[in-house]
Amino acid sequence: MKPFFILMLFVPLWIQSQNTSFKVPDSIQNKDFGYLEDRIDQFKNDSTRAAIYLFTYIKKAKREHNWQELKNGYQNLMHLSPSSMRIIYADSMVYAAKKTKDNAAIGSAFLTKGIVLFSNKKHEEALDDYLIANAYISKTNDQYLIYKVKYNIAQLKNNMGFYDEAISLLRECINYYKKNHDRPYLNSLHSLGLSYNKVGNYGLCSQTNEEGIKESAKRACPEMTAYFQHSEGVNQYFLNNYQKAIDILKSTMSEIERNSDFANEAVGNFYIGKSYWELKKHETAIPYFKKVDQILNSKQFIRRDLLQTYVLLINYYKTKKEDKLHLYYVDQLLKADQLLRETNSYLVAKVNKEYDNKNIIIENQKLEQQVNGRNSNKLIFITLGTLIFLTLLFVSYRNFKMKSTYKKNYEALMNKIVQPIKEITAIQHAGIDDINTAAVTELIKQLEKWEQGKKFLEKEITLVKLAATFNSNTKYLSLIIYHHRHKKFVTYVNDLKIDYLITAIKESKILQQYKNEALAEEVGFSSTQRFANAFKARANMPVAFYIAQLNKEKKKVVT
Repeated sequence: MKPFFILMLFVPLWIQSQNTSFKVPDSIQNKDFGYLEDRIDQFKNDSTRAAIYLFTYIKKAKREHNWQELKNGYQNLMHLSPSSMRIIYADSMVYAAKKTKDNAAIGSAFLTKGIVLFSNKKHEEALDDYLIANAYISKTNDQYLIYKVKYNIAQLKNNMGFYDEAISLLRECINYYKKNHDRPYLNSLHSLGLSYNKVGNYGLCSQTNEEGIKESAKRACPEMTAYFQHSEGVNQYFLNNYQKAIDILKSTMSEIERNSDFANEAVGNFYIGKSYWELKKHETAIPYFKKVDQILNSKQFIRRDLLQTYVLLINYYKTKKEDKLHLYYVDQLLKADQLLRETNSYLVAKVNKEYDNKNIIIENQKLEQQVNGRNSNKLIFITLGTLIFLTLLFVSYRNFKMKSTYKKNYEALMNKIVQPIKEITAIQHAGIDDINTAAVTELIKQLEKWEQGKKFLEKEITLVKLAATFNSNTKYLSLIIYHHRHKKFVTYVNDLKIDYLITAIKESKILQQYKNEALAEEVGFSSTQRFANAFKARANMPVAFYIAQLNKEKKKVVT
């Protein structure tokens, strides 16, 4: 039974309650599930009439102990219910699915529950259910469900800012969905374009959006065209084509609003406003920023990039000396930042440097005094001056200590006394003795040959791929790497890359001129940030400091 979505102003209270008191009408007492399903679909725009058949469906499934149909019934009831009730019926759906003892049914139920949690901004709980769903679905041959899990985990990773990982998953989904699943294919293509924009690959974003528009027409899914155009409008902003961004985004807004898609409505208004702002049309930009604020108030929706709405509004009204509006948007920025933190602990937004949390609170207190006529400028200036002085003093001291520490680490590195990185979570050696001695010896030889051949410089090395290369399995290989190299697999590969690069940079003037992005590419890291983190973890200093010290040493030798 396919789930459906019903757009309605309200759902009768009796639908929102448990259906224990519901009595099946005599006229449909003996109807089969097929008949009830048809009726539910027929009245999908009339919630009251549809509910009669839906609760009959559930009663019939309970009476017959037909757990698969009961799972379907609760799934449809969940979609019929208001958002506040959906998680309750999602739990009932999972309960019924477990009774089927069918891995596909159980996995599908957990996946649907995860999607409900995700829509309610409970991202950590959603991830837990996605992983449970994956555990069940991976035991089946249901490829559609397998890729549905991947798609939803990709959405979660995008929201957490793990764009490279999301891109990898979305590419897999696109390859699978392309032949026979039009809407999932287009959804995956749309998300991929958004991810490319987030990592700064604006060319690939435009290319993906163009392909999406063509495919939407080809596959008779015109409703998706506006979303690819919307994505391209945002992308044009980042390409500094501000008027083009405005024109494209404005052309999509009526369709976005018609779909009650408040998230993309907020994003569209923000980038229209930003584009006008960049064109120095500040007065024209302000109403669009205010629409973003309205959506925050009505829908409790915010996104990390949208926080700048409030920074711009604060600066605007500060310049205009309109203290009440200045204070209001300071409060809204604090509210938005708090909401973003609560929505997902992984997404801790960094507010613009001019308005970090401490400064916002100070500014807020100052404005309240001004609005209430209790202004004490002298005290504020003294306090601010003291805070700035202490902050500068602290930053200077911290930088001095940091440079001193880095210098010691550099000397240690040059003297070849870098110690292996100790990880917080230790892997138990249990199981290593169970591996055949000959197999252990052979794996170590293969590992040494792999290291000597510098195969670790390749991109996208995974434990699964390496185990397959060695004709082994992931459990044995990870145990042997930890037992003989004293590291987890990811740290082991990262350290090999960094150790190679430390020597290569020292010996190559060309590499010393490279930026982090190029160095990351040189040794096969999938992202610049991961490379920077791995280098600092291994060498105990940033890449830039290491190269700067090498240059200083060379100058001393020349002198």
